[in-house]
Amino acid sequence: MPEMSAAVGSRDHATDEADTPDEADTTGDADSIGEARDGRDSADADQASASAGGKLVLVGTPIGNLGDASQRMQRAITSADVIAAEDTRRFLSLTQRLELTHTNRVISVFDHNEQSRAPELVELIRAGQTVVLLSDAGMPAVSDPGYRVVKACAEAGLPITSTPGPSAVLMALAVSGLPSDRFSFEGFLPRKSGARKNLLEELRGEKRTMVFFESPHRIADTMGDFLEVIGPDRPMSISRELTKTYEETLRGTVSSLHELAADGLRGELTLVLAGATAVETAPEDHLGAVGELVESGVRAKDAAGQVAKQFGLSKREVYEAWLHRE
Repeated sequence: MPEMSAAVGSRDHATDEADTPDEADTTGDADSIGEARDGRDSADADQASASAGGKLVLVGTPIGNLGDASQRMQRAITSADVIAAEDTRRFLSLTQRLELTHTNRVISVFDHNEQSRAPELVELIRAGQTVVLLSDAGMPAVSDPGYRVVKACAEAGLPITSTPGPSAVLMALAVSGLPSDRFSFEGFLPRKSGARKNLLEELRGEKRTMVFFESPHRIADTMGDFLEVIGPDRPMSISRELTKTYEETLRGTVSSLHELAADGLRGELTLVLAGATAVETAPEDHLGAVGELVESGVRAKDAAGQVAKQFGLSKREVYEAWLHRE
């Protein structure tokens, strides 16, 4: 998942100027007083919950801008018994930048040790301790470590809650200008082109808007695969460096963004692809075109792919229709 850059530690992005609910001017209007009370009530609720017994708290952390660190997130970190961090050094750096003081036990929970750590965390929670689980940036368990721990705690019947935080998925979707009423998150695209093309082939007919993560080192090749499999005209956006100083969202079509990405793009990237439009023709309607290509010497599977691309159909569905033709 997109990681927080070391360059965003500037106090310009911190929350120094933001009034906390406890600092609200009680001489103001009723709304201001109500907001202050709501803030205190939330803090009291968190404190009461913390004293009620052990639990797992998933904590969303900033994806770039420290100003996105909520008071609740900071309170969860300072009040936890145990911090389970994807990278302990990054976590300590985050607390230093936020000027947080804590005496928690800090342990590492990352991809390669999460499965073995999960039973240990379950036992800590059973013993009445509050465990805060966080990744380097964004929400744990969303293309980041956390799922196995959550699953283990759920199976053990232990309390699980979350302090919501910034999300590259939702932010990129919201600013893309593409339909956001229904969408799917597909995570990181496969590293190898063959696997990437197979996935895109499966998703070619998906009607919902799709969100992907991709590395800047692979974006040129990836956009080439999008162009080949999805076609040139599908609306799309690429967001880079979300919430950071050089945040940018490129909007256009697969073809236009393929050209922009030809020389590579810097920063962590979130891709948003519009869903497929309704197909007016069926694969069976184009078996004649497949047959002509086969007669000219093209392999049936390749012929199905060419026809599918031409008419905006699924290669697999065209090929299966060819195999089961009467």
